[in-house]
Amino acid sequence: MVITMRGIDLLTEFSQKAGNKIDPTKIKIDDTTLRDGEQTAGVVFANDEKIHIAKMLDKIGVQQIEAGIPAMGGDEKKAIKKIASLDLNCSILGWNRAVKSDIDASLECGVDAVAISISSSDIHIEHKLKKSREWVLESVKNSVAYAKKHNLYVSVNAEDSSRSDMEFLLRFARTARDAGADRLRYCDTLGILDPFDTFMKVKNIIDIIGIEIEMHTHNDFGMAIANAIAGIKAGATYVNTTINGLGERAGNASFEEFIMALKYIEGIDIGLNTKLLRALSEYVAIASGRILPTWKPIVGGNIFVYEGENKAATVLKNPETYELFNADDVGLERKVIIGKYSGPKALTAKLKSLGYKISAKDAEELVGILRGKANSSKRSLFDSETIDTYKTFMEESEKKGGK
Repeated sequence: MVITMRGIDLLTEFSQKAGNKIDPTKIKIDDTTLRDGEQTAGVVFANDEKIHIAKMLDKIGVQQIEAGIPAMGGDEKKAIKKIASLDLNCSILGWNRAVKSDIDASLECGVDAVAISISSSDIHIEHKLKKSREWVLESVKNSVAYAKKHNLYVSVNAEDSSRSDMEFLLRFARTARDAGADRLRYCDTLGILDPFDTFMKVKNIIDIIGIEIEMHTHNDFGMAIANAIAGIKAGATYVNTTINGLGERAGNASFEEFIMALKYIEGIDIGLNTKLLRALSEYVAIASGRILPTWKPIVGGNIFVYEGENKAATVLKNPETYELFNADDVGLERKVIIGKYSGPKALTAKLKSLGYKISAKDAEELVGILRGKANSSKRSLFDSETIDTYKTFMEESEKKGGK
């Protein structure tokens, strides 16, 4: 692999910036499960579900909720109005196109913040908007000024930022700032960036324009979380997330993965109640009709489940050997299951947790029987199967001993 001098300079800058202490109080979540998450193909949240999700997000401690698109009217507008009237601790934001009628719809819902979204890439301007760059800038200027006139907090969304010409994106950001926008949402709409590109581009905007940046990262190439963190390292202060990573195509930056990565990998604790994460993820999974995989990072059912003898025995003695955070930190429980790779130590611990005792010699023999059952079943065993097999084994051992 060839590393250019520019690449070395960027790596050095990234490392130096990464080493700087980031103030946790400056990092804020704008969760968009109720807007971008619901735009997942085939997903619809009932109004009561939206309200419940908003309450759970507020209870966890997110700073802002993107509640939906008021201009859609109907049930969408009713749900946003209801959420805005709940007197939650967090800010409630409505998503808008860069037109006054959309902003009026948001005002009617009683939100305190708006996202004003318009494309910034040439391919979008030409083929989606069928307009010019100057028309885009004028739309940003007029819509932001109108929203600020009504005392709204304004986030200007530069859709398809990552494919935008940087010179024009800087003009876009400057226009938004000068019109009174509070922040710019940098949108990696197609999830095409890597963390180093993200860091460089976001830092350029912050250094040159001096506007707060919000990261909106998609996961098409599996780098949404990495790119969101890179944006934070470059100086961004807001991050768009969705519960379980819901969103169009491959989804958005996962809320639970992002905040736990911040806390345990980057050492940035933004003070959220992570113990509610599993419950929230389960609820959204059911409401969205999207199964929560057992292997899902942070909240998946298998995260704290051990079958292999060595790991199970070791983690029971010292959880820190294989666990960076505790199971109850995210609302899960540690479990030992019996299967093909289990051994006598794991079996002894499992039986003890179920209220049964076994000698070391018997455990050595019984575990072989249980492995055979797991192998023929092509799965780990239910606790009831382990108990039944244990009881049968012990009864037969007693009979043999009595002869």
